[in-house]
Amino acid sequence: MTHSKISGAILAGGLSTRMGGNDKGLLQFDGSPLYQHIAAKLQPQVHELLINANRNLGIYQQSGYPIIPDIITDFSGPLAGMLAVLKKALNEWVVFVPCDAPDFPEDLVAKLWHYKQNAWAAYAHDCNRAHPTLALMHRSLIPRLESYLALGDRKLMFFMQMIKAKAVYFPNSGAFTNLNTPEECHNWEYQHWELLQESA
Repeated sequence: MTHSKISGAILAGGLSTRMGGNDKGLLQFDGSPLYQHIAAKLQPQVHELLINANRNLGIYQQSGYPIIPDIITDFSGPLAGMLAVLKKALNEWVVFVPCDAPDFPEDLVAKLWHYKQNAWAAYAHDCNRAHPTLALMHRSLIPRLESYLALGDRKLMFFMQMIKAKAVYFPNSGAFTNLNTPEECHNWEYQHWELLQESA
């Protein structure tokens, strides 16, 4: 790694309403929960790995990674998880990946770091749409994020615009596919199985 020390965090603290309330991070794929697929890809890119979760904490703790619940306890969305992690992370910079985007790029952290320029935050963009839950943020943003959430605001993209976060472009739009429904999970698992068969 050629960049400063960066903490990595998996965002698994949502309610998963479109998944019928099931904890997305714990859905099983290839014999292991989805969050572990994320962890296996993110860990080599960072110097510390944390998990933001609000349910099933005992199960997540079995991973051995530090588990960070939201400070704001009303399931306020990804910004609440980001705030909790920024306050606990060992390093000044933290990269976030949601637990339902298993195909994110293996150079996510390096590219966000390289192209953030002088910004205090950067987020992924697939050239069609922004993906602000895949983001790099500096701990100096904590006061602004606290104030934003205290006002009742929850929109992540609006916060990114407010702090002048840098969009970093990744041309492969499929890398940021979110698994929001059981059907999407089934399709992803099938595609993943096909790729394994082709490489066997």
